[in-house]
Order: sequence, then structure tokens, then C-alpha cells
Amino acid sequence: MHQVDIKILSLLQDYAGMTRAEISRQIGMVPSAVLERIRKLEENGFIQEYSARLNPELLHLDLLAFIFVRTSESPGSIGVSETLEKIPEVLEIHHVAGEDCYLLKVRLQDNKSLAAFMRKKIGGISEVTSTRTVIVLETIKESSKIKLPDPVNTKSETKP
Repeated sequence: MHQVDIKILSLLQDYAGMTRAEISRQIGMVPSAVLERIRKLEENGFIQEYSARLNPELLHLDLLAFIFVRTSESPGSIGVSETLEKIPEVLEIHHVAGEDCYLLKVRLQDNKSLAAFMRKKIGGISEVTSTRTVIVLETIKESSKIKLPDPVNTKSETKP
């Protein structure tokens, strides 16, 4: 990966709403070249989406929980994961190794809404055999940023 591409990814990861013109100024390239590089990064799957990080507390979603889900589905089945994907409160779904099948990250209003969520939404999935829930007391760090290689130590190639 070219060091310019890493710089572009770093800037977009820090602020997804940064204009192409501002990226161009910061890395010293013409906007058309930056636009082409970003287009290629998108096409090649390096950039999956652009988003804004919202403050859950201001939206009254104060409860963060991780739920381990065990199912009766056979290995390789995707039925439960497809059902879980449709639940808006579920922020992340991870297929995990070990005794459990999935690890979910959910945001809800409070304990009462968690109880209703577990009873109605998770409990409504017939293949779910058990769950274990961990409620977060305090978040020390939460990030979706990926550590990128240092652009100085990266080979200069022409394609991302």
C-alpha cells in the first residue's frame, strides 16, 4: 500500500466528513488525484463506509451490554445471525469460538429495556438455547479506529 493511501485512510478515519479539498491540502496533492485514490480505496474494500459517531447518552441509550448467545443451530448455519442482524439495538455481532456461538454488543435505555429486549427479541429466536449478559459499568475506551502502518516505513507502490 502506498504511503499516500495510508495518509488518506488516517485522515478519513479521524474525520469521515473531511472534504476532499481539505485532504488534498493536508497531503499536498491535487483534489482530482485524491478523489481517484479514494475511489480506488473504496472499490478495493479498504473503505467500507462513512459514518458519524453519536453520543449514546444524549440519545438516552445509557446501557451498554455484551450478550453471549448459545444456539442449537448446526455449525456453518447462518439463520440466527441473519435474524440478529435485523435487530436495530444490536450494534455488533461476532461469531465466536468456545462454548458460545455469538457475542453481541447492544445499546439500550436501561435495565428494564434490557429485560424486555432479552425476553422479546432474543427470547423470540427459537434456536437460542442460552445467553449470558455482561453490563458495562463504565467505558474507558471505545473506538472503531484501526491502527494503520506508519506511512514513513511503507513501500511506495502505485496501487492501494
